[in-house]
Order: sequence, then structure tokens, then C-alpha cells
Amino acid sequence: MSSFSYEPEKQALQGEREGLEETLRGLQARYEEEVLSREDAEGRLMEARKGADEAALARAELEKRIDSLMDEIAFLKKVHDEEIAELQAQIQYAQISVEMDVSSKPDLSAALKDIRAQYEKLAARNMQNAEEWFKSRFTVLTESAAKNTDAVRAAKDEVSESRRLLKAKTLEIEACRGMNEALEKQLQELEDKQNADISAMQDTINKLENELRTTKSEMARYLKEYQDLLNVKMALDIEIAAYRKLLEGEETRLSFTSVGSIASGYSQSSQVFGRSAYGGLQTSSYLMSARSFPSYYTSHVQEEQIEVEETIEAAKAEEAKDEPPSEGEAEEEEKEKEEAEEEEGEEEEEGAKEEFEDAKEEEGGEGEGEGEDAKEAEDEKKDEGAGEEQATKKKD
Repeated sequence: MSSFSYEPEKQALQGEREGLEETLRGLQARYEEEVLSREDAEGRLMEARKGADEAALARAELEKRIDSLMDEIAFLKKVHDEEIAELQAQIQYAQISVEMDVSSKPDLSAALKDIRAQYEKLAARNMQNAEEWFKSRFTVLTESAAKNTDAVRAAKDEVSESRRLLKAKTLEIEACRGMNEALEKQLQELEDKQNADISAMQDTINKLENELRTTKSEMARYLKEYQDLLNVKMALDIEIAAYRKLLEGEETRLSFTSVGSIASGYSQSSQVFGRSAYGGLQTSSYLMSARSFPSYYTSHVQEEQIEVEETIEAAKAEEAKDEPPSEGEAEEEEKEKEEAEEEEGEEEEEGAKEEFEDAKEEEGGEGEGEGEDAKEAEDEKKDEGAGEEQATKKKD
């Protein structure tokens, strides 16, 4: 009964366990998705870092190039200044020489002015171009660095959010695992308790089966004893009926003295034959009395004996169903069945012979009946002597 009472609780716990397992599988799937998104974010972060490193390197290279260009501009400016100074010196020298020899040499001041103007324009144009290129390049690098900085900031925020979600999911998974372990432990305890109850019930069933087998064996033994007692009773009833018939016949023919002697002999012989019947012996007097006993009583006794044997055989069959017999027991049962069948056949033959003899005796005359009664009385006396000898042998 306890196993049936635990069944609903067990089913409820199993349903709750299945729900938790389904939740755990969903959380594991989400955890795997978060891990994949984290890996993707880390990959993008690595790419952003790589781009930032490349931008930093490009910026450093550009700064170096700007420095080199600034140095080059300074150098060119210095060279230009030196050239201008040299040209101015040359112009002054030329002016001096022109002043000294104005009449003999051409005027170079205009040419020098033109050359100076051309160099100044070239230097200004180069300076303007360098500044514009530097500004444009610096703007591009600044915008790229800003973009990379925003991407890095977004990647960092995404990674921190992923870490926060991962930590929350990890805590949730740990809580589900703890609950699952507690439910599994509770389920195991219920299963152990149920197994203990089942083993106790099985022990009770085995004990009851053993008691049932013992009861059946005792019943078979009691039936066997009853059959033995019934056989003894049958033998005694047959002997008593035979002697009663003999006494009735003798009372009609003999005098009171002969009747007294026969009565004393009857009392002694009945004691001897009673002891021999209780001992399980069947003497020739039993067979003689059976011949003189009516056939209908013999058939009735045989029917009772057959019913008892059938009851014993049914009890043995039930016991054999409960316990499978071994090979030796099966052979013994077959032998017992064969012996019982042979005994039944012999009893039927004896019954037929007795009926035939009874019919023959009834057909005979009264004289023959009296002669047979006298002969039977003599045989009875002989049988009484034999019974007394057997009784004395048993006592010895």
C-alpha cells in the first residue's frame, strides 16, 4: 500500500524534474548563443583593436612624415633663405659692379627680381601644398581614430554586457543544477524507500507461500492419515459385519451353550483382529469375511476410498504446481500412479469375483449354505489363531 501512496508524489516530482530539465536545456541553448555572441564580439573587438593599432601605426607614421616634412620645409626654407641671401649678396655685388661698370655691362636687377619672385612663389606654393596635405591627412586620421574609438567603445560595452549576461545565466544554471540535484536526491530516497517496501512485501509473500506449502503438505499428510484410518475402519466394519452375519446364522442353528462359546470366541477374535487392522495387516480372515459381505457395501467402501485417493491426488497436483518436481520425484510419482492404478484394477477384479461368488452362494441351497457357514466358522477359528500368533509376534 505504501508503494501506491508514493506513486502520485513520484510522478509529480518526475514532472517537475522534466520541467526543470527543459528549462535547463533552454538556458544551456541561450548560454551557447551568448557564448557565440561573445566570441563574435571578441572577434570584432580584436578586429577593432587591430584596426586601432593599424590606425595608431599609420598616425605615428604620418606624424613622423609630418615631422620629416616639417624638417624638410625648414631645411628648404633655410636653403631658400640662404639662396635668397646669396642672391641678395650677388645682387648687391652685381649692383656694385654695375655701378662700377654701368656703361660696359647689362642691367641684371630685373632678372634677379624675376628669379626671386619665381622662387618665392614656388616656396609659397610648396608650403601651401604641404600644409593642405598635412591638414587633410590629419583630418582623415582623426576621423578614422574617432571611428575606431567609437567601435572599440561599443565593443567594450557589448563585451561587458555579454559578461554580465553570462554571469547571470551561469548563476541561474547553478541554481537549476542545485535544484535538479535536490530533486534527484529526493527521487532516489523515494525509490530506495519504495524498494525497501517492495522487498519487505516480497519477504511477506515468500513467508506466506512457505506457510501455504507447509499447510498443503500437512493437509496431504492428514489426508493420508485419514485414508489409512478409513482403510482401518473399512477393515473393521467388514470384519464386524462378517462376524455379525456368522453370529446370526449360528444363533438360529445352535443351542445357547454353543452360542456362548461362539460369543466368547468372537470377543477374543475381535480384539486380535482389531489390533491387526490398526497395525495395517490384512489377513486371510479379512478376505474370507469380504467374500461373505454383501457386494453393495464393498462397492460403497471402494467409492469412498476412490474419492479419498482423488482428493489426495488433487492436493498433490496442486503442491506439484507450486513446486516443480525434480526428476526423481517425477519418477516416484509415476510409479505411485502406476501402483495405484494396479491396486484399483486388482480391487475391481476382487470386487467382481466377490460379486460372482455372492451370486453363486445365493443360488445354492440352504444345505450348502449351512455347510459353507460351518466351513467358514472353522476357517474363522484358524484365522483367529493366526491373528493371535501375529499379535504376539508384534508384541515381542
